Amino acid sequence: MATAATLTAGAPPALPADHIEPRRIIAFLAMVFGMFMAILDIQIVSASLSEIQAGLSASSDEIPWVQTAYLIAEVIMIPLSGFLSRMLSTRVLFTVSAAGFTAASALAATATNIDQMIVYRAIQGFIGGGMIPSVFAAAFTIFPPSRRAVVSPMIGLVATLAPTIGPTVGGYISHAMSWHWLFLINVIPGILVTTAAWALIDFDKPNLKLFSKFDWWGLAGMAAMLGSLEYVLEEGPNNDWLQDQAVFICAVLMVVGALMFFWRAFTAEEPIVDLKAFSNVNFAFGSLFSFVIGIGLYGLTYLYPVFLGRIRGYDSMMIGEALFVSGLAMFFTAPISGVLSRKMDPRLMMMIGFLGFAAGTWRMTYLTADWDFWELLVPQILRGSSMMLCMVPINNIALGTLPPERLKNASGLFNLTRNLGGAVGLAIINTVLINRNAFHYARLSEHVQWGSAAAQTKLQNMTLNFEQTAGLDAHKAAISKLSGMVQQQATLLSFMDVFTMLTVLFATLAVFAMVIRKPAAAAGGGGGH
Repeated sequence: MATAATLTAGAPPALPADHIEPRRIIAFLAMVFGMFMAILDIQIVSASLSEIQAGLSASSDEIPWVQTAYLIAEVIMIPLSGFLSRMLSTRVLFTVSAAGFTAASALAATATNIDQMIVYRAIQGFIGGGMIPSVFAAAFTIFPPSRRAVVSPMIGLVATLAPTIGPTVGGYISHAMSWHWLFLINVIPGILVTTAAWALIDFDKPNLKLFSKFDWWGLAGMAAMLGSLEYVLEEGPNNDWLQDQAVFICAVLMVVGALMFFWRAFTAEEPIVDLKAFSNVNFAFGSLFSFVIGIGLYGLTYLYPVFLGRIRGYDSMMIGEALFVSGLAMFFTAPISGVLSRKMDPRLMMMIGFLGFAAGTWRMTYLTADWDFWELLVPQILRGSSMMLCMVPINNIALGTLPPERLKNASGLFNLTRNLGGAVGLAIINTVLINRNAFHYARLSEHVQWGSAAAQTKLQNMTLNFEQTAGLDAHKAAISKLSGMVQQQATLLSFMDVFTMLTVLFATLAVFAMVIRKPAAAAGGGGGH
């Protein structure tokens, strides 16, 4: 087989079958660091949007586009990267992605208005998105199955740790320096990663003949489908979904794009995304689990800061410090999950991870307005360690048994499922929070009426307290305070509803993990090729 011949050419015959050249290990580590930068960038910016808003004099309607532009562009590039990697080679694609991401980061730091920032963020997301699937594909191409216990936890850790510690890192940077450094911090590491990628990556050869078969209609359909889907999921919850004109137009675009994309995927000679990987049962199940992991990973990375900001009044720095525990738990669990992946049925590992995740969210259903670092400690440890126990077997099940020629496309699809899981999860969580908040506020208000003796007593006591403060209309201040208390309780109850929903989801998945058939050992899964 030509692939095997090219990859083993020049190696001394006396070396063991699973020997890996040091330059390839260094190249892979550089790729992992590039992926870490690309994923981390989303969260460090999201934690500091208020600082960017002030710096660019942007309105509250405009500033979310700093994130939305990045996410829409990235979600289009991730599945496209498989085709580009086969056409250009991993070396060229990754080097161009790292260089483009670095240049766009520098440009974003120079933005003087919101329009410039949105354009630079879209470029950053699109070009940077090519780095993420390349790492997953390389891990399962160049490392034999005997090394998977080390490699799989490493990429799993990076994919989950980066979004988790993002708010912490973003909080520190924007407090210690300025929002410009959220982008400038990428420049030096980006140059180093670009240089290392160009000098060291030699996993494959380009196939430039594919350019003549490039499916432009398929790309247009995919861009319309995924870009519109991301917009609908981002903006829908806050704008009453299809009642909003822009959301409605994007929903129509999404359907048209989907029809075009799937038509081309099954009829084009070289489809832009090869969906045949889903015919592999392990890959299909792995992608499904990856989708749900996305809901848990991005959902909780969003929920905890919102709770601490709205209810506790924390700023981004304090939120980051409070949430650092999850990252530490992931870091310490990664090597353990690597060892367990060699000795334990992956279905059992996933079940333990899903149950641990469910236990953490179930603990959060007892939330009160007084919860602080110590009350959040155990749920965060459960979240971090369970995430790593799930990610390693999911990566191995999805990508570990695919033939090498399928890996690049499959890696893009696999990473896309996690991102889409996050987008769908956030949309559902936001919708539930908004609707349940209104529901609970209406129900609680019924008990705080003029006819309620308890409410009257509370109001009188608060009025007396405010009368002792000079210059206040005591009665109005007391009513305002009471209304705020009702609103806070309604918000807390809506958070509890979301955590209950997540608990049921992950507990159900734990059962589902044991129902799937045991995956075959990753004997031929692209290792040693």
